[in-house]
Amino acid sequence: MNGLHHALMRVNLNENTVTREEISEELAEQYLGGTGLGVALLCTEIPSGVDPLGPENEVIIATGPLNGTRVPTSGRFSLVTKSPLTGTIFDSNSGGFWGVWFKTCGFDALVINGKSSSPCYIAIEDQSVTIKDASECWGMDVDATTDFLISQEGKNAKVLCIGPAGENLVKIASIMNDRHRAFGRGGVGAVIGSKNLKALVVKPGKQKVIISDPESLKAFVKTAVDKIIQAPITGRSMPNFGTAGLVNVINTFGLFPINNHQAGASDLANQISGEAIRKQLLVESEACFNCPIGCGRLTKTETMNGKGPEYESVWALGAECGVFDLQQVANANYECNRLGIDTISAGVTIACAMELNQRGIADTGVNFGDGDKIIPLLRQIASREALGNELAEGSFRFASNYNSPQYAMCVKKQELPAYDPRGAQGQGLAYATSNRGGCHLRGFLVGMEILGVPKKIDRFGVAGKADILVRLQNGTRVTDSLVTCKFAEYSIGSDHLSRFLTAVTGKSYSAADLDVIGERIWNLERLFNLREGFSRTDDTLPERFMTEPFEDGPSKGVVVHLQDLLDQYYEVRGWDEMGVPTDQTLEKLSLRRLA
Repeated sequence: MNGLHHALMRVNLNENTVTREEISEELAEQYLGGTGLGVALLCTEIPSGVDPLGPENEVIIATGPLNGTRVPTSGRFSLVTKSPLTGTIFDSNSGGFWGVWFKTCGFDALVINGKSSSPCYIAIEDQSVTIKDASECWGMDVDATTDFLISQEGKNAKVLCIGPAGENLVKIASIMNDRHRAFGRGGVGAVIGSKNLKALVVKPGKQKVIISDPESLKAFVKTAVDKIIQAPITGRSMPNFGTAGLVNVINTFGLFPINNHQAGASDLANQISGEAIRKQLLVESEACFNCPIGCGRLTKTETMNGKGPEYESVWALGAECGVFDLQQVANANYECNRLGIDTISAGVTIACAMELNQRGIADTGVNFGDGDKIIPLLRQIASREALGNELAEGSFRFASNYNSPQYAMCVKKQELPAYDPRGAQGQGLAYATSNRGGCHLRGFLVGMEILGVPKKIDRFGVAGKADILVRLQNGTRVTDSLVTCKFAEYSIGSDHLSRFLTAVTGKSYSAADLDVIGERIWNLERLFNLREGFSRTDDTLPERFMTEPFEDGPSKGVVVHLQDLLDQYYEVRGWDEMGVPTDQTLEKLSLRRLA
């Protein structure tokens, strides 16, 4: 199977050893690469009940068969581990150039386990992997760490690292890539920190990707790029306004969460919109490897500079906290990146603290609208000092400390993103059933319910949503295993991906074949979570969404009818009424042995 090197490098930090292993043809065909490969490895290699912050947990970084080719948006790469925030299997996805550089070194994946006796970093150059001392940069923030390691390894090096939050095992810590890009969500930065691993540095290698049919791939790519640059979202909205171009759209429909999801719209939303960012903060646009969209924004405030804020970040650190000062929101975003903190979880957890203060449940000293207090709180979170030590555990654990978990806006302990499901029923089902906890990237029904891509469906309806969601969820597993960007799916679909994969690998793939692979990966993730004690009771939403309709706005008077949706979903998935895959489903997907 071309497109892959069929090789992984295994790093054991307990023994300070590096070994090379072969990836079998069967494993590649069944799981492709990226997330799929990582999920397959993690599920078979770590035992049940492993402490996510213990040495037995693994961190798997993987590329896919399309990485490093001419395929548009093929610069992304995946990370798989067990999350300290959720306790679930967890995958994250990042862009930039690190993943492509890594693949040119002749590897498809890097598997890390154990714990180093002292701070270290991993250096990768061509086909060599070395464990080096990181004592000098331990304690540094992301910017300082990146500068230091480039000074050590050379200007052509790409740095993936944690900041103080990861070192201090903050359960909402991220891993930063090229300073501003992130493996966010789930506290993956804490997993790296628990291993005394500060960074992974890669230099471009000399190993080329072998493509079976270059001429066909060239033709398929041209057609796809034409579609991407002509489509309204990928050709105009994202290049002009970045992901924050969604702010005014989502606010108009009344599902832009305000004040810890107590409201769904605000007249002030335009002040932190993509249009406002372009007018007030934008320095220049940027793109990941081989990306014709270019949604990245390099920006600058009166006092700081960096990348973003993206839609989710501008919402979480802004509207969710009742803050509509763009300078304050952008600076908080920069600070999260510098400290290595997930912006979504940080904002939602701080908003939870604001609501507990508002209701007199906890004297947190922070109120909605206190934009000037967010950066000090972020620094407390990263260093685990004062109130920050409680917030560093995430919103669910924080609110539970005050016997008020109902005010934590999360699913499976992961904070929810910026689409209130009372304004989009299907998105509520997507949140509840996401294997990694609350997430919009594991089935984005907002695309159809609000944006009308590829077609518009009734956002308040229930019928048929389960069927659509299952297809979307399977598709996310394929995209993250190839590995390409989900934004391209606003203009190209699985038929394009199957053509790319066929041309690269030399094996014939249809859109239906890809759906089966995505379904296999999704079900294997489910089996992992079931093994860890998760069940139907965890496929739920915060009580607020199911019992408290908005009092005004475009989505007023609606609650999420989750149980009806969930019954439909389990039936479509081929699971029993408790959410366990049936024997027939496992047999169809070649998962019976793993179950």
